[in-house]
Amino acid sequence: MQFLMVLSNIIIPLVLFLVVVYGLGNRVKVYEVFLKGAGGGLKIVLDIVPTLIGLMVAVGVLRASGFFDLLGCLLGPFTERLGLPAQLIPLLIVKLFSSSAATGLVLDIFKTEGPDSYAGMVTSILMSCTETVFYTMSVYFLAAGVTKTRYTLMGALLSTLAGTAASVILAGILCG
Repeated sequence: MQFLMVLSNIIIPLVLFLVVVYGLGNRVKVYEVFLKGAGGGLKIVLDIVPTLIGLMVAVGVLRASGFFDLLGCLLGPFTERLGLPAQLIPLLIVKLFSSSAATGLVLDIFKTEGPDSYAGMVTSILMSCTETVFYTMSVYFLAAGVTKTRYTLMGALLSTLAGTAASVILAGILCG
């Protein structure tokens, strides 16, 4: 265990050092290339900021309006039969758009249900088994200039469904 702690402290500086050494060995002007890449990254950030703001505002409005709570009440009786607690429905929806907003819901679930409860376990596993589908698609496709997403949305939603099912199954095993 001590080895992993030491390794986790040195791995990023080691990788950075190796990249610089490799670049110098290949006669690359490492610092100039870094600055060029950082400038390109800053341009991408500026391009995606409006999308990020729009997503955050939309999630905030839906959460504050009580829409997510209503949705949980409406769908809860069906999802409870499948092992998915009703209070996790808003989390599933918000997670599709914003991981940071979902984290706020996670804290609410931990306060009300407890992190060691079944709902807490499903929540914990769910957060690592699912992706911010719409955020990721909008940000990266916008940055890359992709206009035809083809089957990306269906595949991403299918993987979210699989992650949700895995969360319910694993939490059932851990809590059962």
